[in-house]
Amino acid sequence: MGINRTAKGIVLVPTLLLGAAFLSAAAWLDGEAANRPLALGLGAILIGAGLLAQLLPEPPKDEAE
Repeated sequence: MGINRTAKGIVLVPTLLLGAAFLSAAAWLDGEAANRPLALGLGAILIGAGLLAQLLPEPPKDEAE
C-alpha cells in the first residue's frame, strides 16, 4: 500500500493540532516552569513530523491498475 494524499492529511492534522497545543502550553506556563523545555520540544517535534510527512514523495502511479 503506497503513501497517498489522504494518508498524509490524516497524519498532518493531528500532529499540527497537538504540536500547537504543546507550544501554547509552553507559552502560558508561569515563570520558570521546569516543563517549558519539554513542551517546546514536543511541540516542535510534532509540527516537524507533520510537515515532514507532507514532503515525502508519492510513489509513481501504476498504469496496470
